[in-house]
Amino acid sequence: MKRVSVDIGGTFTDCFVAWEERYVEGKALTTHHNLALGFNDSLADACNQLNVSASSLLSQVDSVRYATTLGTNALIERKGPRIGLLVTSGFKHTIPLSRARGYGEGLPEIEQMDIPNARRPPPIVPIPMIREVRERIDYLGDVFWRLDEEDVRLRIRELVDQGAEALVVMFTNSVVNPVHELRVREIFLDEYPAHLLGAIPMLLSHQVAGRKGEYARGTSTIIDAFLHQTMYHGLGTLELNLRAQGYDKPMLVCHNSGGMAQLNSTDALQTVHSGPVSGIAASENLAAQAELGNVVATDMGGTSFDIGIVVQGGLKYYDFNPVIDRWLVSVPMVHLVTLGAGGGSIARFERMYKTVEIGPQSAGSDPGPACYDRGGMNPTVTDADLMLGYLDPGNYANGRIPLNSKRARQALEDHLCDELDMSPIETSKLIKRQVDGNMANGIATELRTRGYEPKDFTILAYGGNGPLHACGIANGLGVSRILAPPFSATFSACGAGNVNQMHIHEMSTWTVLFNPNTKSLYSDFDAFNTRVEELERRGREDLLRQGMPPEHIRYRLEVDMRYGNQRVQTAVVTSLSRLRSQADVLKIMEQFYARYGERYGEGSQSPEAGVRINTLRVCSFVEQPTVKFEKLAISKISRRPPPAAAERNCHFVGYEQAVKTLVFGETALAEGTAIEGPAIVTTRATTYLVEPGWTFHAAGQGGVWFVHR
Repeated sequence: MKRVSVDIGGTFTDCFVAWEERYVEGKALTTHHNLALGFNDSLADACNQLNVSASSLLSQVDSVRYATTLGTNALIERKGPRIGLLVTSGFKHTIPLSRARGYGEGLPEIEQMDIPNARRPPPIVPIPMIREVRERIDYLGDVFWRLDEEDVRLRIRELVDQGAEALVVMFTNSVVNPVHELRVREIFLDEYPAHLLGAIPMLLSHQVAGRKGEYARGTSTIIDAFLHQTMYHGLGTLELNLRAQGYDKPMLVCHNSGGMAQLNSTDALQTVHSGPVSGIAASENLAAQAELGNVVATDMGGTSFDIGIVVQGGLKYYDFNPVIDRWLVSVPMVHLVTLGAGGGSIARFERMYKTVEIGPQSAGSDPGPACYDRGGMNPTVTDADLMLGYLDPGNYANGRIPLNSKRARQALEDHLCDELDMSPIETSKLIKRQVDGNMANGIATELRTRGYEPKDFTILAYGGNGPLHACGIANGLGVSRILAPPFSATFSACGAGNVNQMHIHEMSTWTVLFNPNTKSLYSDFDAFNTRVEELERRGREDLLRQGMPPEHIRYRLEVDMRYGNQRVQTAVVTSLSRLRSQADVLKIMEQFYARYGERYGEGSQSPEAGVRINTLRVCSFVEQPTVKFEKLAISKISRRPPPAAAERNCHFVGYEQAVKTLVFGETALAEGTAIEGPAIVTTRATTYLVEPGWTFHAAGQGGVWFVHR
């Protein structure tokens, strides 16, 4: 297997190259003005280790896969086209009203509680750019009010004349019967043919989101349209860059659903958060191959700290209505929680409690932390780590980024030390204690709200800063061991190389499996099977368009179920692909019963209220070869550590004075090596900090266990 996978983060661009049986990592700063430059630097770093040129490598690999934050950044910066919106008459304010929840969605809980200062985000589509169209489809899909085509032409012209650079059509119940949305597109192309200058894209809501719910479906399509141009040009530039270096295959883009696809089969919305989701995919593969059981995937990069859960057996949690930035959307996305706790997260004085608050603002890669000496003025987590002695100023990121201790000290003194009445060292300890505590609390909250305990999970600490803060996170959680996985500094990029080509298609349905009024079971099997076949057809066409052999395509059926009229829906993955008898109906009901009990507690099930399916979901995929992970058990035979490369004074939370700390090089990663803390292991890609009371155990492939003594 020869493969390049890339994770373009907010601070660093990570590259993971599988070259036959050899795996190498590359790392470079992200160049936001032109992502291709950061990719080239990161790829060059990997190529130097393989002693091969970039053009030679790219001409031989079977695929190049990208996970990127380009869409996320465009949303944050509000960089996108002016969008016009066509809606059903009477629904003009569906999007602006945002279900009366827009003021709080996407904000930290403390800000959601600040009702007096509640503000909705600036709209992507302002009210003057929304037009009503005379039409109506009822909930069964029957035409209640025929489309007024002259009215459509008039409204389209009005929006174009007002400067619309993209159009979105969101009609009520179009997911049940899209005939009116499709006709609007025909009229639009008749008025504004695609071959003429000034042609603009039109997106139809039923093609972006297949479930009912006008608000979430509308925002999904609006965000997709808003990101479309940015993603097209950004990813197009990356593809042209590959072509210029000898790569002649389609570029693959990772999706936030945990799969990937070619550019011609990717919506812009599917790329948001694809980098952290790739890390969860790598965690799933590692847990299965290394037999780790339940794992919590934690990614501490330069900008954020991302948390995901993978339960034994490959069960991942999905958000089917996630909040992206400040908007509720309707797209199946692997569940993750993001905290502002990366290496570049800015520390600021919190006046009420006279302490420090970390994030969510980040210094990013430009200008970066103050110690990068690139113009950054605010103190960050990385500045604190440098002041505490954990980082080598001359060998950070393999020497590519020299660090300036004076700049870090100055930033701390200017912004925090006077307010806190503390020295720079004490302030740095406070920053470390705070950020480690935030991350530990985030993990504990995520697990316990789902009925789990941290002690029942293996915590994976990866990302550029994960191994540096692993012991601090474990101390905060009260667990006695934590794992920095193989390739921890580029683990999300590694995960991008492990995902399958996959598409998920959904359809709203009203399927009553058990009717409590008539005491009868569902029997219209043909109607159910026809819907599933339609979803399979859509997924099959997506994969065939990308050149996948039809015999390799696999399908997985998922259903969202509820008891009676409950608002809560539970996703059930079923081994059935068709309903052929009432025994099959009972089997799905039994699976739902068990899944509901696991989630909400045994005895909470209420089948007497009725059982129904609200959403059908088919995952169509083609399995791909993955990176092979080794068993990661701690070796029974410990190897003596290599000679220390240096010794320096480091400061630790809970210790008043500096502690002499041995510093080891990359040879300490030899399997079986055991080092008692305090100690530091510096590699070309990351830094492992072994705090006092902890022991470093090197496992296979460069994995490291931190075990409390």
